[in-house]
Amino acid sequence: MPLKLRGKKKAKSKETAGLVEGEPTGAGGGSLSASRAPARRLVFHAQLAHGSATGRVEGFSSIQELYAQIAGAFEISPSEILYCTLNTPKIDMERLLGGQLGLEDFIFAHVKGIEKEVNVYKSEDSLGLTITDNGVGYAFIKPSETKAKAIEKIDDVLELYMGIRDIDLATTMFEAGKDKVNPDEFAVALDETLGDFAFPDEFVFDVWGVIGDAKRRGL
Repeated sequence: MPLKLRGKKKAKSKETAGLVEGEPTGAGGGSLSASRAPARRLVFHAQLAHGSATGRVEGFSSIQELYAQIAGAFEISPSEILYCTLNTPKIDMERLLGGQLGLEDFIFAHVKGIEKEVNVYKSEDSLGLTITDNGVGYAFIKPSETKAKAIEKIDDVLELYMGIRDIDLATTMFEAGKDKVNPDEFAVALDETLGDFAFPDEFVFDVWGVIGDAKRRGL
């Protein structure tokens, strides 16, 4: 998939406008535009969404080439990249990299985690999933906005209480509590799944509040 660049339109100064519109010639009669310096190569900055140093990517013209550049910068395989978001490391589908990239956009690459096998229980007549493509032929289930924002808030609570940001841990906590009916059941589920962390009661109640809000919004 080719990428298009979008940039800010800047007003021309009088000097610049004169050069472009009048195309004055140099002493030898040639156009000044012919002697202008070549366009500067665009450089973008990228990080892995779960945390990494900042890498530089440049010289790409498609999403495939961009993924290859990111993979090379962080010494991973391009197939490990699920998708990229712009200007946020969070799972925000409104910031999903599509066919356009702004000149000042910061790229965050979301990579595959540990492979898990899950069983899905369907209690309703229909099951709805949104499946999208990452631009290089890999399909993934697009998270619902409600779920994604709830996981982001749990990640914020993690940082507030524990001083860490871990989107995978936040997702695990959300999954542990989404089918529970009260905070006591949620606390038991956390102990069974993440007992080594010994989360304080205040933290558990705040996370349960986030999950409860998401459920009320029709998760």
